[in-house]
Amino acid sequence: MNGLLQQDVNQETFTLNLGPQHPATHGVLRVKLVMDGEYIVEAEPVLGYIHRMHEKMGENRTWVKFLPNCGRMDYLCALSYNHGYVGAVERAAGIEVPERAEYLRVITVELNRISSHLLWFGAFVLDLGGFTPLLYAFDDREFILDLLESVTGSRLTYCYFRFGGVYNDIDDAFIAGTREFIKRQRKRMPMYDALVTKNIILIKRLKEIGHISKDMAKRYGATGPVARGSGINFDVRKTEPYSVYSEFDFDVPVYEEGDSMARYMVRMDEIEQSMRIIEQALDKLPEGEIKPKKAVKLVKPEKGDYYHAVEAARGSFGVRLVSDGTNTAYRLKLRSPTFSNLSLYGEVSRGMLLPDALALMGSLDLVIPEIDR
Repeated sequence: MNGLLQQDVNQETFTLNLGPQHPATHGVLRVKLVMDGEYIVEAEPVLGYIHRMHEKMGENRTWVKFLPNCGRMDYLCALSYNHGYVGAVERAAGIEVPERAEYLRVITVELNRISSHLLWFGAFVLDLGGFTPLLYAFDDREFILDLLESVTGSRLTYCYFRFGGVYNDIDDAFIAGTREFIKRQRKRMPMYDALVTKNIILIKRLKEIGHISKDMAKRYGATGPVARGSGINFDVRKTEPYSVYSEFDFDVPVYEEGDSMARYMVRMDEIEQSMRIIEQALDKLPEGEIKPKKAVKLVKPEKGDYYHAVEAARGSFGVRLVSDGTNTAYRLKLRSPTFSNLSLYGEVSRGMLLPDALALMGSLDLVIPEIDR
């Protein structure tokens, strides 16, 4: 970066389009780059290629009919978005959720978080030139997809939660399969550590590259692993506990370095913490109903302005509902964590080599349909 800044600013530059069809963007994202040789002078993310008007759709259909939309935003961690939306509506409408249903929500969300991190891990290393870890990650992720399919009926765009509970209970086979997965995954983590984390090539590509300061993360509203990799100890599950997360003992991985390696380490550590939460939830799983005894057939929240946030795989996902007392939202605003995380890309990438900027982009863990709603 210093070499670029010392050069004559009046020399010739050229424009390079990264995307909207490029494997490194992992979605329909275009980044307009102004280049000076191999150095980035300016980077401008350009959105809008797959915009589907989710918020407006939430305002012209009933509360229940919007439920499937949640899984079409962050499709890699769809259950977190399910959780955020039903939680907001339940708060607005005063709907009580049985304790067993809350435990089932936590178990399935944390499984979904692990599957999201595994996919990111494999794709991120692939961006850096390593193919084998992708195969291992997808092999492990397949076990989670089988488990979630058995209870939700889906493998990706989940719509499992309902206002007041969940639509299907788990059985002994699911519990045994989940415990077996955790046992297996714990044996796999040392292999990931030896093969990838301690690999000198990965370290050279990530360490001291793409530095995001704590101040910058706060200015752009970054959350999740991006913020925690910059030393910000903020996790909605701990800071503003919701559901039954206050019942569990788990740590929030935080790294002070602020580079791409720190963000990598946060996500790898979070896999273990999610497994801890799932084990505790299975051990404490109460008996009882999974939905209200009196079915919730018509949802009409009182007039008012409501907000609810959850910790998704990429950060704080917030749902703001403005209700006028009818069976549809007057205003629905979705707070996307990846939008804020991507917003800092232009400032961080300035002066970086193009390959380093691609590593930075991978470390942000972007899901474009979540940004471009």
